[in-house]
Amino acid sequence: MAKHYPPGPEGDFIFGNIRQFAADRLRFVTENHEKYGNLVHAQFFNRDVYLLYNPDDIHYVLVKAADKFHKTPLLKKATQMALGNGLLLSEDAFHKRQRKLAQPAFHLQRIANYADVMVAYTERMLDGWQQGEQRDIHHEMMKLTMEIVAKTLFDADVSQETDSIGEAITTAIELASARMGRPFALPLWIPTPNNTASKRAVAVVDERIQRIIAERRANPEDQGDLLSMLLLAKDEETGDFMNDKQVRDEAMTLFIAGHETTANALAWTLYLLAQHPDVEAKLMAELDTVLAGRSATMQDMRQLTYTDMVVKEAMRLYPPAWIIARSAMEDLEIGGYPIAEGSVIMISSYALHRDPQYWDEPERFMPERFAAGWDDRVPRYAYIPFGGGPRVCIGNSFATMEAVLCLATIMQRCTLSLLPGQHITPEPLITLRPDPAIEMRIQIRERELLPV
Repeated sequence: MAKHYPPGPEGDFIFGNIRQFAADRLRFVTENHEKYGNLVHAQFFNRDVYLLYNPDDIHYVLVKAADKFHKTPLLKKATQMALGNGLLLSEDAFHKRQRKLAQPAFHLQRIANYADVMVAYTERMLDGWQQGEQRDIHHEMMKLTMEIVAKTLFDADVSQETDSIGEAITTAIELASARMGRPFALPLWIPTPNNTASKRAVAVVDERIQRIIAERRANPEDQGDLLSMLLLAKDEETGDFMNDKQVRDEAMTLFIAGHETTANALAWTLYLLAQHPDVEAKLMAELDTVLAGRSATMQDMRQLTYTDMVVKEAMRLYPPAWIIARSAMEDLEIGGYPIAEGSVIMISSYALHRDPQYWDEPERFMPERFAAGWDDRVPRYAYIPFGGGPRVCIGNSFATMEAVLCLATIMQRCTLSLLPGQHITPEPLITLRPDPAIEMRIQIRERELLPV
C-alpha cells in the first residue's frame, strides 16, 4: 500500500532531496513552502522529512507533543564531540534535570546583575575604536559576546584568548555544518583532514573550559554564577553532584551557544541599520532622549522600546537559530498526514519569519511592526527566534537584554557605515552567520552633540 504524503519536491532515487538542501539551504526551505504549502514532504536518503510552516503544527511539535520528539541523530553526530550531553543535545529526564539545575542562573532577578557587565564590556570595546577606522563588525561582536558570557556565567576573563577561541569555534561550526549536509560522512574516529581539524578546534575551546572548571574546583566558594550552580548542584534523588564530564558538557554548550547567537543577532542588526538611515535616526533619537549621554542600565530597558523593536525585527529577518529539527520517536499525525517513527521534522524560522501570510512586506526592515500589541496580530508560533516549548532557549531573556543594552551602548557612541562594494549574504551553518565579513567604517559621535 502506497504511503500517504503531503506534496513536495522530487528527488534523486538514492539521495532524495539531500543534495538540493545542501546546495542552498535557505532557498530549499523558502521555495518549497511557496510551491507546496504549509506542510511539505521531502526525503533525505531513505528518511522522510517534513517541513512545517503552520504555527499550529509547530506548536504541536514544540509544545503539545514535545516529549514525542528528540533532536535528530544527524545533529547529535555532528555536534556531540563539542557539546557532549549538554542541554542542547540531552533528552528526557536527564535533560529536564540539567535544565532545572541551570535555570536559576537565567532568572530575571539574576540576569539583572549581568547588565552592568554587558554595558561595561561594550564600552571597553568602544574605547579601542578609532575615528574613521575599518572593522569586521561580526568579528567584533563575536569577541564582545564571548567576553560577556565568560564573565557573567563563569566569572572568567577570556579577553586575551578571544581570537584563538573564536577561530576554533568558527572552524568547528563550519565543519559540523558541512558534515550535516554531506551525503556520506565518515565516522569522526577516522583521521580524515576534516575530522582532524574538527578535533583540534574542539580541543582549543575544551582546554579553556576545562581550565575554568579546574580553577573553580580548586576554589569552590560559591560565586553566585552559573558555574557555581553546576558545581554545587546536588541530585535530589541520589544526592550525587555533577561529575566533571557533565559540568564540562553544560559549560561548553552554554559558552558556545551563549555568545554565538547574540553575536550574530548584533552583527545583522548593525548591518541593517547601516542601510536604513530612517530607522537609525529614530533609534538615535530614543537613545539621546532616554540615556542623554550616560551609560545604559537594566532600569532603562522598559524605556528603550524602539531599540527592542529594532532587535526583534533584525532577528525576524536573520534569526540566529534559523532552523529547528526534530526526530519523531513514535508514529503520529501532523496536519492530517501520518508521520512514521524516525521521520525528521524541520521548522525554519527563517522561512516562517518571511511568510507573507503573517508579515506585511516581509522582506522590508520595519521595526514598527513590533510596536505594542504585535503579538496579538501575529500567531504565537509565527515568530520563534528562540524556539518554543519546554526546550525554548534557556538564555532568551539574557540574550534579549544583552542585545538591547549592547546595541544601545554602541549606537550612542558611534555611527557605522558599510564599506562600498560588499555583497553580504546569510550563511546557514548551524547558526545564521553573515558571509563574508561585514566591513564597516567607524564614525565616533561627538559627545558635545549629545543632550546634557
